[in-house]
Formats: sequence, C-alpha cells, structure tokens
Amino acid sequence: MKYQGMSEHFTHDQPAKTGVLITNLGTPDAPTTSALRRYLNQFLSDPRVIELPRLLWWLILHGIVLRTRPRKSAEGYRSVWSEEGSPLLVHTRNQYEGLKDRLRFRYGKNVEVAYAMRYGNPSIASALEDLQRRGVRQLLVLPMYPQYSASTTGSTFDALAQDFQQRRWLPDLRFISHYHDFEPYIEALARKIENFWEENGRPDKLILSYHGVPRRYLLNGDPYHCECHKTTRLLAARLGLREGEYKTTFQSRFGREEWLKPYTDETMMSLPGEGVKSVHVVCPGFSSDCLETIEEIDEENREYFMEAGGENFHYIPALNADEGHIDMITALVEKHLQGWTLPVNDPDALAAARERAEALGAER
Repeated sequence: MKYQGMSEHFTHDQPAKTGVLITNLGTPDAPTTSALRRYLNQFLSDPRVIELPRLLWWLILHGIVLRTRPRKSAEGYRSVWSEEGSPLLVHTRNQYEGLKDRLRFRYGKNVEVAYAMRYGNPSIASALEDLQRRGVRQLLVLPMYPQYSASTTGSTFDALAQDFQQRRWLPDLRFISHYHDFEPYIEALARKIENFWEENGRPDKLILSYHGVPRRYLLNGDPYHCECHKTTRLLAARLGLREGEYKTTFQSRFGREEWLKPYTDETMMSLPGEGVKSVHVVCPGFSSDCLETIEEIDEENREYFMEAGGENFHYIPALNADEGHIDMITALVEKHLQGWTLPVNDPDALAAARERAEALGAER
C-alpha cells in the first residue's frame, strides 16, 4: 500500500520518531555576486519581509535593488567567509550538532534533529523531507529568533505551511514562536557578558543592538519592539545595571522610511559627544554571529564611534555554539516536548504492524 506524498523510503515497520528542526534566516551559497543575487531575490521577494504592494516592490527590486546591492553584499560576505562557509551557516550547524548530541544522550535514537535556513540552503523543504524519510511523526520547530517578528518567525511558519500543503501525511506540529523572556536565555546572555567583562573590564555604557524593522510594523501590531525591550529590561536587571548604564538601539535599516529608533549607527556617532568614551555592544536578537554583527557592528559601527571621539569599543560575540547556549536550547526544546509521548519502537510491535499491513495487501 503506497500513499501519494509519502517518502519512498516508508515501510510499515518503520520506527516512528520525534523530530526537532532548528532554523535561521539564511545565507548565500557563496560570496559571489551571482549567489548574492539569487539569495537576495528569494529573501526580498518574501511579502513578510517587504510589506509593500507587490507590483511596486517587484519593479523596485528587479529594477534597482538586484542590480546594485548583490555586488556590495558579496564584498561584505567575502570579508567574513571561511573555508566552512558563512558564519551564520557554521554557527547554526554547530548548534545543531550540540543539540543533537544532547538529545541523543537523553532520548537515544527516538529523536531526530535537523537544521535549515529560511532562505538559501539547506532549505526548510529539504529538511522536512529528510525528517519525514527518517520517520518523524511529531515535529517541534524552533526558529532561532528570540524576539518574534512577522518578518522572521512568521515567515518561517509560512515556509512550513507552504511545504505541508504538498504533503499527504503531516506530522503533529509544535512551533516555538519566541523565547525573548525565557529565563535560561537571559541567563546565558548575562553569563556571556559577565565573562567578557572579567577579561576586558566594564564599559561606560552597554549597548544592546537589535535588528531593526520599519516602524509601521510596530504600529500594525508586530510585538517585536516590545519583546526587544523586555529582553533588555530582564537582562539589565540580571546584570544589576542602573538606568543610564545601558541603551537599546536598532540596526540594519534599509530604504528611506522610518524604522525603529534609536538607530545604532546614529547612537555610536553621538555617544562620545555625551561623554561616553567606552562602549560594549551586544546583539541579543542574533543567536549566531553573521554579516550584521561582524561587519556592521564590529567594523562599521566601531569606526563611527572611534571617529566621533570614542576611546574604547568592544563587540561581545553572539551566543553561537557556546556550551551555555546549547544548554539553553536544549532546555527550551525539552520544555516544549512536554506532553508528547516519545516513541518506544519495540521491535516486536513494529514487526507485528508490518504483518498486519501485509495481510491487508500492503506492498511494503
């Protein structure tokens, strides 16, 4: 008995598995203009990312953006690329390996783990196909965005839904939409900062820089702005910071419309004039270091601050695949797995299931 839309590897005695899929934004396949053009076309064509009338944006995207931006972006990626690939891909893969090891130690072979990118490769569709091939019937999806935004977390759900529309057999699904106030996440950030301060001293001000979105997304009901500020508040309390010792800013704006403020770059240019000579910058919304943290923060914004009269600038790296981060991800996954009975996969029961299927005329 074969079913349309099922993996060709399915058998009636196939062990059932629980799957965990972690996802991140994405990366081009190579630091080249052509690869960036493909990547940016997929990324910027997403209506969750650019909320403009489709025809108008198509003309702008193909008439201007994809003619100019890929070359500049390729230069940036070349400056951070390694033999293993882009930083985001490397760190996400390492997070996957760490999580897989932890869950395999706790639950054996009954839990399968995979990773995917919303844009670029490995794709969400390919990861879902692989998980189904491995017998996953319960699926937990964790987008690695601590603060929810429709343009990131919401878009990831769209990709899942689009893929599921093509599948006959759907898994039980759980989706983690945010973890901005998850206590182990706040603790992992705090310890990262404290460890950095032990080696480098404390600054005049700690800047918490989050990726920006257009201000109208907030006005239309997106909770991202509020969740970023809650993360800042909880982290500042955990670190024992007083008002004035830290500041929330937003980076990476694109286009001419107003985005969430204050802007990180303008903040860096103004702080020395306010008497702030030493800053440390951390990016709590980035689970992995990437072009936006390495080049934009640690290079461009460092330059803005120093040229404006600053004396000491440090970027505190993202959590990446630190042990504390893997601990946090594991705790978050286990919290959301509660209530699911993990498969037992007794060999005798699986053999009996196959025999019953064959008795009903199953081909496999």
